[in-house]
Amino acid sequence: MPPKLPLPRNKAKSQAKQKQTQRPVPVPVERSVDFCRVFVEGQALPGSMHYTSAMERVKEAENGYVWLSLHEPSVEQMERVAEEFGIHDLIVEDAVTAHQRPKVERYGEQLFIVIRTVVYRDDEEVTDLREIISTGEVQMLVGDDFVITIRHNAQLPNLTQELIEDQDIVSLGPTAVAWKVADHIVENYMKVTTFLSSDVDELENEVFTPRQLINIDKIYMYKREVLEMRHATDPLGPALRSGLTLHKDLLSKPIRSYLRDVQDNAMIVSDNVSAFDERLSSLLDASVAKVSMQQNSDMRTISAVVGMAALPTMIAGVYGMNFEYMPELGWHYAYPVVLLVMFGSILGMYWWFRKNHWL
Repeated sequence: MPPKLPLPRNKAKSQAKQKQTQRPVPVPVERSVDFCRVFVEGQALPGSMHYTSAMERVKEAENGYVWLSLHEPSVEQMERVAEEFGIHDLIVEDAVTAHQRPKVERYGEQLFIVIRTVVYRDDEEVTDLREIISTGEVQMLVGDDFVITIRHNAQLPNLTQELIEDQDIVSLGPTAVAWKVADHIVENYMKVTTFLSSDVDELENEVFTPRQLINIDKIYMYKREVLEMRHATDPLGPALRSGLTLHKDLLSKPIRSYLRDVQDNAMIVSDNVSAFDERLSSLLDASVAKVSMQQNSDMRTISAVVGMAALPTMIAGVYGMNFEYMPELGWHYAYPVVLLVMFGSILGMYWWFRKNHWL
């Protein structure tokens, strides 16, 4: 094999320059920041600050913390935030990964909380029934002097105004922000269950209304949406219960009381959604039974019509045979008598089928 010849100097320089230009340009953390607020001694400082300046301001104060809200940060962005806030390395890996189960985990003196969000849209507003329920994810990193919320495919409003209206809650520290966010998400769960309850009631009316056309595909789609919501809501109650039991030292007594209220509401939502699932399963069974009954009724009607047509057809077929000797054919009143027999048989069978509810 002949040895490789060295590249010309100009060509080597151009390739090296091309490789440099192909390196990804680091995206600043600010691109993923929704807002960054600082709370000092139970008061929210005005305006949104840069996250590095916010941490410096908190370190200068004796009693303060930072609330940083991020939207789907990349690994590089999250690593820079983790370096500034001293976040555990394992949290960084989880923070950039969406589609996790609701959980409460502890890493040293930091808590990592994952809660799924649920958005409801009316079936008249969407072109595909599979878009009635859409889920997202909100992650919360809680430390001694900071709380970071990370949203994935979810909307999270700035709850600062609601927090500063109650100074006692703000003074409880970063865990107060975590409670407020969790409470906001679970309250939205309860609103969604109200809308779903109305939709399931409408489906029940459609199924149990006599002579009403049934759209079984719609029931299947609602059941699928309810199952998606169950995946988001069912694990939250046990996760909060375990967090309250195992991590008491990181949660003050008032915050534990507030989180128990959130846990109770989450369990109520989970029970309601489970009830919707059972009701939809019953509606599916009732719909299949009703469709089967309608098909049986249609088959009886078709059989009755075929039966009424069979006897006149048989009579016409008999007299259509080319036999040489058929005495009825020479009778003067044969034609009207045969017609009377045909119509009489049809009327007799019609009366019998009506009497037995086949028609």
